[in-house]
Amino acid sequence: MKLLIVEDDQVAAAALARSLQSKGFITQIAYNGEEAFSVIMEQAFDVIVMDRMMPKMDGITALTKIRKHGITTPVLILSALGEVDERVEGLEAGGDDYLVKPYALSELIARLNVLSKRKPAVQDHDSEWLTEFDVKLNSINGKVYREGVQVHLQPQEKKLLEFFMRHTNQIMTRKMLLEKVWDFHFETDSNLIDTQISRLRTKLDKPFSTKLIHTIRGKGYVFSDNPSLVE
Repeated sequence: MKLLIVEDDQVAAAALARSLQSKGFITQIAYNGEEAFSVIMEQAFDVIVMDRMMPKMDGITALTKIRKHGITTPVLILSALGEVDERVEGLEAGGDDYLVKPYALSELIARLNVLSKRKPAVQDHDSEWLTEFDVKLNSINGKVYREGVQVHLQPQEKKLLEFFMRHTNQIMTRKMLLEKVWDFHFETDSNLIDTQISRLRTKLDKPFSTKLIHTIRGKGYVFSDNPSLVE
């Protein structure tokens, strides 16, 4: 099981990671909510263990933000804040479980095992599938298929693909992608978009004969099986 531990106390985070690794877990650490959000947008985890009180972005804010971006990974909040209203706040923000510090490692592991086995409450139905060209994306479980072959994408790659699929044959500027996919309302010189589109192309386009993600020079990108129609 792959876990993301979000904890600003570096000593405590390292100790927890070692304890969980000794029990067979694969762990990664983020030291604040802002860092956690960036990591979660790029990588998939089975469960996220989230502290509440952290610099830059607290746990509740980070949790609310990842849920807003469609990330459904189970989140266990691990915090010294244990009053009833504090626990309720964490669960209402999108937490799946709440464990108060101090805690027993055996209980934490038991809760993690339960969370990792949770299945979507709603089963697949045709209405939950978004289909464009030969690509299908399930809005409930996040599965992606092209020509009937499953394509394994990271959460942010799925979000980018879904945005493209909802705007087929339309030119999407870098500014539009930053605002709608990454919630960035400012220009950036980083290669974030280029990197993500390159990764998506490698997985979604490269193995197949027809390319769907195209660069329109000086304008942006388009998701189409015939880009000449929109150039």
